[in-house]
Formats: sequence, structure tokens, C-alpha cells
Amino acid sequence: MKSFYPKNQTSALRYLDLHGTGTPLIFLHGLGCASSFEYPNVATAPALKSKRCILVDLYGSGYSDSPRDFDYRVDTHAQTIFELVEHLGFDKIDLYGHSMGGTIAIEAATLLGSRVKHLALSESNLDRGGGQFSQDIASVTEEVYLHQKHGETIEHASAAGNIDWAITVKRSNPKAVYYNAKSLVKGTASDWRDLFYKHPAMKTYIYGERSLPDPDMEVLADHGINIQVVQRAGHSMGLENPEGLATAIMNALA
Repeated sequence: MKSFYPKNQTSALRYLDLHGTGTPLIFLHGLGCASSFEYPNVATAPALKSKRCILVDLYGSGYSDSPRDFDYRVDTHAQTIFELVEHLGFDKIDLYGHSMGGTIAIEAATLLGSRVKHLALSESNLDRGGGQFSQDIASVTEEVYLHQKHGETIEHASAAGNIDWAITVKRSNPKAVYYNAKSLVKGTASDWRDLFYKHPAMKTYIYGERSLPDPDMEVLADHGINIQVVQRAGHSMGLENPEGLATAIMNALA
């Protein structure tokens, strides 16, 4: 596990650097998740095992610190990823983001421009408004979430059989989870879908088979987005079928 300190921060952003060859592939996780938990089995699967993979835990998640002065907005997370790429000296990268991480990937790719060769998203938030989990979290005040609903979210996830997500939410900073969700619901100054469509990278959108049908699939295809489907998986495809997700990502990079 390596540490990086973005500008004006004394708190560490931590990541796993799994050495390999070719263009580095950066992984960004979803709301309440952690790349260090979710993606080692993806990055070391046969399809990706020879590729250099950077698994980033966003601020407030996994092994990264939780800066008190960080606002946990999508665009602010994206700025830290931009600075990490600058720090590592990468001229070219491939970028993968899941759910909220995909939205952050879109904003980071916009900052990085043509340095991003491939932009692959899996079931990511392309429009403001959030999904089921982020809407539920953002529906209450910060005080209620921190002192009551955070614990209830973990309990409900466990009771529903979503044990892995419950584990990573428990590991996450409650304030980070809350403001991440608020940012997804409220949006930023950017139109994420428009930025995704216009970015010059080769673009792929990945679905879990159990999440289909999705009416947006045809819309994305009509905009020239490559579509990949991970079999035997739903939204948490990195945990449900890591080898399948690795294959879908490698297909996106081919």
C-alpha cells in the first residue's frame, strides 16, 4: 500500500500499485466501497494479470485518510486523481470506475484530456439524482445520518445479504459516505453524461447481467459507446464475478 498527499493536504490518499506492463489502469470504486477490498481479484485475474493496475481508495474509504477539510464532492475527488496521475508521471492511462467511481472517472478524465486512452465505466451515475442507496442516504440530515442512519445502513445491507458492502461501508468514514451521496444526488456544475459522450478516449460501459434490461443500454450504444456484459453478476460485479469483470475490462481496452 502506497501513500500520496495531494496539494494542500496532510492526509494520505492510499493505493495499491500492482506492477505489470503496458498503459497503467487506474481503478476507482463506488459509494461505500474500497478498491483495496473489491479489485485485487479483478486485477490479478487471467485477463489483467500482466497489466499494471493502480487500485485507489478514495478519501474517506478503505485505507485512505479522512481529511476534515475535504468536501467529498465528485469533482473534488476527481482533482485528487488528476494530481495522483501527475505525481506518478503517467503520460497515458486507462481509467476504470464503478458506480460513483465511474462518475469521478468522467470528471478526472475531463481534467486529464487525451492522456486517458480508454475510459471504462460499470453501472455508473451518468446523470445527477443518484441511485437507490445514494438517494436513501442523502434523504436525511447530516446529523441523522451520522448518529443513526449510518449504522442502520450497515445493518440493512447485512440483513439483505449484501455482506461485502456492509463491511466496506463500516470501514468508511460516515461523513464521507453522506457527502459522497449528497454530491451524486445534487450533481456538480458538469453534465456527466455529456462529458462522457464527448471525451476523446475509447469508451465502454459495462453492465452486470442481473441488472438488465436497462433502457439506457440502447441510448449508450447509439452514442458509439462499446457495451460489455458481465455474466452471473449484478451491480457488485467486481465481487460477484471478478474474472468476468476482468475480461470485460480487457475487452474494453482491446
